[in-house]
Amino acid sequence: MSTVDKQLETVRETIDEEVPRDITISDVTYEGPELVIYTRNPKKFARNGDLVRRLASKLRKRITVRPDPDVLTRPSQAEEEIMSVVPEEAGVTDLDFHADTGEVIVQAEKPGVVIGRNGETLREITQRVGWTADVVRTPPIESSTVANVRSFLEQEREDRRDVLERVGRQIHREPMSDDEYVRITSLGGCREVGRNAFILSTPDTRVLVDCGDKPGADDEKPYLEVPEAFGAGANAIDAVVLTHAHLDHSALVPLLFEYGYDGPVYCTEPTRDLMGLLTLDALDSATTDGRSPPYDSEMVREALKHTITLEYGDVTDIAPDVKLTLHSAGHVLGSAVTHFHIGDGLYNVAFSGDIQYDDTRLFEGATNEFPRVETLVLESTYGGRNDYQTDQGDSERKLKQIVQNAADRGGKVLIPTSAVGRSQELMLVLEEAMREGSIPTMPVHLDGMIWEATAIHTTYPEYLRDDLRDRIFDDDANPFLADQFNHVDGGEDERREIADGDSCIVLSPSGMATGGPIRSWLEHLGDDADSTVAFVDYQARGTLGRRIQNGWDEIPVGGESGSSTVALNMNVETVDGFSGHADRQGLENFVSTMNPRPEKVLCVHGDESSTQDLSSALYHDYNLRTFAPKNLETFRFI
Repeated sequence: MSTVDKQLETVRETIDEEVPRDITISDVTYEGPELVIYTRNPKKFARNGDLVRRLASKLRKRITVRPDPDVLTRPSQAEEEIMSVVPEEAGVTDLDFHADTGEVIVQAEKPGVVIGRNGETLREITQRVGWTADVVRTPPIESSTVANVRSFLEQEREDRRDVLERVGRQIHREPMSDDEYVRITSLGGCREVGRNAFILSTPDTRVLVDCGDKPGADDEKPYLEVPEAFGAGANAIDAVVLTHAHLDHSALVPLLFEYGYDGPVYCTEPTRDLMGLLTLDALDSATTDGRSPPYDSEMVREALKHTITLEYGDVTDIAPDVKLTLHSAGHVLGSAVTHFHIGDGLYNVAFSGDIQYDDTRLFEGATNEFPRVETLVLESTYGGRNDYQTDQGDSERKLKQIVQNAADRGGKVLIPTSAVGRSQELMLVLEEAMREGSIPTMPVHLDGMIWEATAIHTTYPEYLRDDLRDRIFDDDANPFLADQFNHVDGGEDERREIADGDSCIVLSPSGMATGGPIRSWLEHLGDDADSTVAFVDYQARGTLGRRIQNGWDEIPVGGESGSSTVALNMNVETVDGFSGHADRQGLENFVSTMNPRPEKVLCVHGDESSTQDLSSALYHDYNLRTFAPKNLETFRFI
């Protein structure tokens, strides 16, 4: 008998001691980080409201209770009972029954009403029908991505359960080594922007934090095959943790599965959905540009199937000696500062991912309070000594002036921007400006994935600022449903018609003009001296966006190395302050106000000068041990 089986036997004995005799426990197993208890008496379990809480406290495990399938009320009868229990104002739009887990997914416009005070309504549902209710919000804007991901995971429930059981056994195995050390190896993202990938390793565990590409450098990939990284290959990794879904952090996660990885991917639920959206779009873009993608769509689906989603603040075992907690990073929807508690109080490491320390229209600023942090791996995108961004109010005023000037000339404003995050921020600014009359009301065309990414934002309003969430709940006040927003989905003919038409604003990926529909817009509008291209995202070295900022007056068409060019006569503007990254002062503030303050800081995800400048400043100003690592360096902390 394995140590995990022996452990489950002990857990089962404890549960049997705590559970009343009239409740039958039919099975106890691990599924991912959770302990799952199967019972033939789910109604009695539900009536005993403190029982699960007591068990979780005694066993120090996250616990899910599921009924045996043969004790469940028939779905047709259960639906009638559920609808009689849930108040009508909840706005239930769908019920989806899953007999293999005994769960019913309740989709509703107001999930809080379905849940009830302290979960009372959910418990009443279980008491009446036996099914365990899980509640999701009915999105105000329908997202095909969210629907497809949920449908796919439903189709793969049996395989996914096998994955979770295997992961659960791996997490709860006995440690195999008496050694104690913590190491971080950089596989990308050092002295460069993009290609983020880091290995956090202990004698028992290897965790890969992020696995992204490098914008504008399709031939540069993380060092996924070097001996220093994985040794025996991708299967040597125990877990993958994603800070967020931007491609410089997530694009090559599916490649791991191409290489044979078969373990879990931990992230927030919005990051899971956005990763699916962005990686599939990257495959389409590669095909359109004539490039060979590094993996196919089947590997994206494998990555999604292996994803385990966590909420901010949940402390979760991901290995015998590693606990993970995600905290809001304020960067994009679902972005997280990842905190790792290693061993029994041995060491603590936090990876910032990409952070915005100040509040924005979309999010509250990044969280920087943790129980303990000895080492911080900190992004340095704007870490240079002169990287101080414009105040948000000034940035918005400059953008509105650019729009007004272009409108006065009868021109258009083209804004290259990432589909996720900056687009939604800009939509909020433009909607308010037009509503208040500070700029003329005109169409705002949303190309590429922007509308779909916006739909995903409205699916997860709990990740947004409170005031914005309240507006999204009110269809009449939902800023994303303003009349001026137009989803461009007609291809080149529609783009050409818009380019030949009246004044308007166009938001289009990609933010660095490395691919996507922005290249088409530059071709259509590039020669128009009355129009303006306004950069609001960071432009990495080597990208077309950086080259245009530096004065290029001709741009290639038909791909990055297109055989022909178009004259660029548009006005070129850069508006700082809309970036989802903290500037130099914000990065220093994030560190200086950390509670507790770290002992060591590794400055990554920035150009060489930015990482070195920030590293030097943190050392001199705060007496911290700081480093600006190179790729393939390893740091040992114990």
